Amino acid sequence: MADGEAACGFFEGTEKLLEMWFSSSSIGTDNADLRNIDRSYWDNLLERVQCKILSSVSNQSIDAYVLSESSMFISKNRFILKTCGTTTLMYAIRPLIEHVGKICGFDVVQDIFYSRKKFLHPELQSTPHQSFDAEVTYLDEMFQDGSAYALGRLNSDCWYLYTIDCQIGNGVQQPDQTLELLMTDLDKSVMNIFTKEKGLTAHQATDKSGISGLMPEALIDDYLFEPCGYSMNGILPDACYFTIHVTPEPECSYVSFETNVAQTSYQELVNKLLNCFKPKKFLMTIFANKASVASESHKDLEQPGFVQGYLRNDHQFCSFKNYNLTYTHYARPPI
Repeated sequence: MADGEAACGFFEGTEKLLEMWFSSSSIGTDNADLRNIDRSYWDNLLERVQCKILSSVSNQSIDAYVLSESSMFISKNRFILKTCGTTTLMYAIRPLIEHVGKICGFDVVQDIFYSRKKFLHPELQSTPHQSFDAEVTYLDEMFQDGSAYALGRLNSDCWYLYTIDCQIGNGVQQPDQTLELLMTDLDKSVMNIFTKEKGLTAHQATDKSGISGLMPEALIDDYLFEPCGYSMNGILPDACYFTIHVTPEPECSYVSFETNVAQTSYQELVNKLLNCFKPKKFLMTIFANKASVASESHKDLEQPGFVQGYLRNDHQFCSFKNYNLTYTHYARPPI
């Protein structure tokens, strides 16, 4: 979250998440790369979204940016933008498509995923983000064969997804997977780590919370906001990343975790996360295409002991033409 915004007492930690994959209809574009786009363009694009770059870290395969409202990741042909608060993420899509076509030769949107959890206060959002129906209408104006889904309980913590209905063989063919945990009602003592009054630096908060031990080999870029709030990106080889964002205010405490690191089972990682943050409830999604080693990881979630100390409230499985998706919601049992 942007410095100072937490002082108002409420902040919409729930992020809007956009992932876009690009390709070219022409031969001879093997050297095309989104990372060749000038930094000034990304700055201007993010102005449309109402956020800005605070810091960045890179390796040979991915550039990661901590933003004033969450994160951005850029690799050869994949763009990920994750923004919280009242940002206007969708205003980035059309100009991005036009620019990557002109600069990189990527004239095909190979796949797109837009997702978010239900907002606490949708009335505070700007158009078109005040409702998922409005977001779908906006996206349908740009994409043919768009498909919209709502998973979970519509009167509770439901999760929305928009994607395009790729024909078999036309979507992302390289191994791809994403694990996301969205945690709410978090332990107050843990949330206090991510406040300036605790007197810690961002690096100290990363260590004290246990985040640094989740993937010790990652190169981490972290940021502690004033007066509270926290964001971090971690990057690894092969364009892999993980990212965590913390909204610690008691009335709207929220933590998100996301990674594309491939694992046959995410059970150990998920339990490490829950031990770090101790949420009262969380929803989890696992996306994996057929080429991914994580393509069968959804079967773990069918086991009652996948996470310790929580009851599984909802469990839904979707099979798209190129991806499998599992949505699961857990909560601590009533005392």
